[in-house]
Amino acid sequence: MNKKIKVVFYKTSAGNEPVREWLTSLDLEDKKSIGSDIKTVEYGWPIGMPVSRPLGNSLYEVRSNISNKCIARVIFTIIENCMVLLNGFIKKTQKTPQNEIDLALKRVKDIK
Repeated sequence: MNKKIKVVFYKTSAGNEPVREWLTSLDLEDKKSIGSDIKTVEYGWPIGMPVSRPLGNSLYEVRSNISNKCIARVIFTIIENCMVLLNGFIKKTQKTPQNEIDLALKRVKDIK
């Protein structure tokens, strides 16, 4: 099966990759779960619930259930057939926090 889109990490002007750094801070099982969900999007794009959903403004989220009944989200955008991973976090509220969306939008502007 072929990938529908390629995955790339957002990189700051200093060369940091915040989503990659966040992922490496998680335990192995959580990394595997999130990685599997990203892979599902990569091979199945466009894909909807329960793995992914649009947030508006060209942003989407990968939805992952991880250990200890926690929920992880990776916000991404699609640019030139690439899934650019912009922001990752552990969700603590029902609604995706606006500050997490705002950070992802700022990073999209940095790219363009």
